[in-house]
Amino acid sequence: MDWRGRRQSNNVEDRRGQNIQRASGGGAALLLVRFLPMLLRSKTGRIVLILGVLAVFGAKMLGFDVLPMLLGSGSQTASQSPREFSPQEQELAQFVSVVLADTETTWNALFSAAGKTYQEPRLVLFSNRVNSACGTASSAVGPFYCPGDNQVYLDLAFFNDMRQQLGAPGDFAQAYVIAHEVGHHVQNLLGISQKVRQAGTGKSQTTVNALSVKQELQADCFAGIWGHVANRQRQLLDPDDLEEALTAASAIGDDRLQRQAGQDVVPDSFTHGSSAQRVKWFKRGFESGSMADCDTFSAAN
Repeated sequence: MDWRGRRQSNNVEDRRGQNIQRASGGGAALLLVRFLPMLLRSKTGRIVLILGVLAVFGAKMLGFDVLPMLLGSGSQTASQSPREFSPQEQELAQFVSVVLADTETTWNALFSAAGKTYQEPRLVLFSNRVNSACGTASSAVGPFYCPGDNQVYLDLAFFNDMRQQLGAPGDFAQAYVIAHEVGHHVQNLLGISQKVRQAGTGKSQTTVNALSVKQELQADCFAGIWGHVANRQRQLLDPDDLEEALTAASAIGDDRLQRQAGQDVVPDSFTHGSSAQRVKWFKRGFESGSMADCDTFSAAN
């Protein structure tokens, strides 16, 4: 991919190395509550209590607010890890930012042409574990989109897994993953995700899985649309890039993942689609560049 030197997105939030810590405090307040009856029963205790109150307000008048220290807020604070990122890690973060920016350019134009306004998603980079509006998730779940906060979440270590474990190397393979998650954001903006959830309410797990497959394949098709526009309008792709994306789409098909796990292939359990389906729908979007050709819900197969 010819990505270096291109615009980077302002919608990337880097939480790599971030630790969440809970502020301590409140010990003095707990002791006060515990021994308050004892203090009030004696004259000396009442004097001590009065002097303590005067000391707090006296400190306040001098500009020292000791109440937060005594009471404790129990709030959560984030601290940044001191480790520095390697040049390779920094470059990969820049690559993600460029890809996200290019999806913004594509979908802003497509929504505008349809008389709609595109709301750009944020992309959160994290390490190991992350909190989102959809709950806490570990890197093991892979990249995901949360409709509750309109954010894409990505641990860059997943790209190593693609290369080493799934046999899907290449920068356009990585870009396909980002574009797929942005495809889910497009579905959310268009109300498709909400309709899928409603259609699956009260239905069997087999029906819910089938709806999930259609939704995932459409996100693949939307990712293909981005590739089509990026290639035609901005010449972002190199000659071998399409094959990289198709290899990645095939590598994460449900049937192939089940075989790799030593399981029987059970189509009714699919949630993302087979390798052949994922390749087919990405190619359809890539070749046509039209959202009208991405209606997986009306397709017979």
